[in-house]
Amino acid sequence: MTENIKLIVLDVDGTLTNGTIYIGNSGEELKGFNVKDGFAIVKAQKVGYKFAIITGRKSVIVEKRAKELSINEIHQGIENKRDKLKEVLDKYNMNMKNVAYIGDDINDLPAMKDVGLVGVPYDGAQEVKKISDFISSKKGGQGAVREFIEYILRNNGDWEKILRDYK
Repeated sequence: MTENIKLIVLDVDGTLTNGTIYIGNSGEELKGFNVKDGFAIVKAQKVGYKFAIITGRKSVIVEKRAKELSINEIHQGIENKRDKLKEVLDKYNMNMKNVAYIGDDINDLPAMKDVGLVGVPYDGAQEVKKISDFISSKKGGQGAVREFIEYILRNNGDWEKILRDYK
């Protein structure tokens, strides 16, 4: 199930974050990202995986975090995530079976429908859990993405490549 995965698609609110949006007095928006998720994203890229963010909201913070993690495919304000995913796949000459997608809510369902591997944080919507191949033991923003990435890499024998740098 994981052997064909080349691209890992991430939702943001409720997946990379806990879904809480803080708005300050001056209108600035704040979100919290899990460092362990970021570490796994960076390391997975070093062993050849590509990443894309496809999210329904727009946020400067998401763009900044994606750049910190060297994610070049950042698509925000997307209503039809499936169509955007198809555009990304065409760009890289991939198909749906090459995709692992982790998201938490029903707006992710159309894009998840035909991908190779579907993941959901522990606190994701029941409708998403029903179609998921992987249900994280972690909530969104609390390491669910790290757990999903590690699952893929371990199954493909790539986690050991990462561990070699730390032995």
